[in-house]
Amino acid sequence: MIKNPRNLLWLVPLLFLATSPLWKPSVTSFLTPRGGYNPKLAQMEDNSPMQNFIMDSVAITLTSNGKEEWQIDADRAYTAEQDHDIEMVGVSAMYIGTEKEPTNITSKKGKYYIDKRHLVLTERVVISKPTKNQRLLSERIDYYDATKMVVSPGKVDLRAPNIKLTAGRMDYDLSTGGYDFSNRVKVDL
Repeated sequence: MIKNPRNLLWLVPLLFLATSPLWKPSVTSFLTPRGGYNPKLAQMEDNSPMQNFIMDSVAITLTSNGKEEWQIDADRAYTAEQDHDIEMVGVSAMYIGTEKEPTNITSKKGKYYIDKRHLVLTERVVISKPTKNQRLLSERIDYYDATKMVVSPGKVDLRAPNIKLTAGRMDYDLSTGGYDFSNRVKVDL
């Protein structure tokens, strides 16, 4: 009779070693890697000169003829499908060109086509002129830098003191300051 069962503890490793011919083949076959090793899969491919990025808290300044026209801030910016397109989230822009009063623009999303110099702001676009107490609401605004035109192809809602205007489309020429509203224009004075 064994007085102390703790002394039997040394039998566990001995039993484990003695029975290894029985369990070792199945364990090694289980732990063997499946498939082959392909060194080409481990190398990164660089097929295009595309420069991808994702940045938080971005500030973009757009200039024309050496003068700053737009200051665009975004919560996040990243490259789009094309190499020269930048997509933005949480956009807050300010138009400061042509020595006119500043115009503030906010939207949930935006996209800037660098080659075309075309800025698109979408989802809950709000354009405000604080000095005139004007607000314009739309779902999409396109700015074409080459022609200095702002186009809202969808519904537009303009609020200002003593006027309320809704329209199906708006064209605004930044160089002349002229508006063109179309598609079911309704004005409340």
